[in-house]
Amino acid sequence: MHATPQRTPSRTIGLIGGMSWESTLPYYRHINEVVRRECGGLHSARLLLHSVDFHDIEALQRAGDWDAAGAYLAGAARALHAGGADFLVLCTNTMHRVADAIEAATPLPLLHIADPTAAALAKLGARKVGLLGTRFTMEQDFYRQRLQQQGFEVIVPDAGAREDVHRIIYDELCLGVLREASRQRYRQVIAALVQAGASAIVLGCTEIALLVRAEDAPVPLLDTALLHAEAAALHSLR
Repeated sequence: MHATPQRTPSRTIGLIGGMSWESTLPYYRHINEVVRRECGGLHSARLLLHSVDFHDIEALQRAGDWDAAGAYLAGAARALHAGGADFLVLCTNTMHRVADAIEAATPLPLLHIADPTAAALAKLGARKVGLLGTRFTMEQDFYRQRLQQQGFEVIVPDAGAREDVHRIIYDELCLGVLREASRQRYRQVIAALVQAGASAIVLGCTEIALLVRAEDAPVPLLDTALLHAEAAALHSLR
């Protein structure tokens, strides 16, 4: 009878973070927690972090210059490839808007944030889901379409609610500011999505889970950052 070999981190994760750094911190922590859970002992993750200046990225978002934003993050991908990363993890939902540019920059695979989210939705048996995120994520099709292609109906808040959700992300959460009034506003937005038929809510911005918790909604909330980090950690062990 042969002993089962101990699992160890065998692939180096290349994290593109800093968008914002407030939500990159939980990535680092959760990836290492999963590796410790799976491998035991003093094991921790093999990873590289390229953290960008979010000021630059936000300015390009605001200007709608997605080509320049894609080139910026493609540069980060090339740096991680040169540093020895085996695959890439983009620690933000919104900037998956330029996933194609990142994937084209190196031969490294990109672990798309919507895919572990879709797997978690399928496990829940949810089919009609509410999506919260930045205005870009809620209004453009790059994220919704990825979920729709995997069989999910995606609904978003009305225009006024989208503006509030977006403003709170950039003016508060990205700065580490947590306000009870904003939590209450998110609760109202979530309740409206549930009333519209959503059986789960995708927190499609990595900062949102800094503010809202499971008790803030009558349906499951999916923390995309934690789902993405868990998938990255497990992928590094295969």
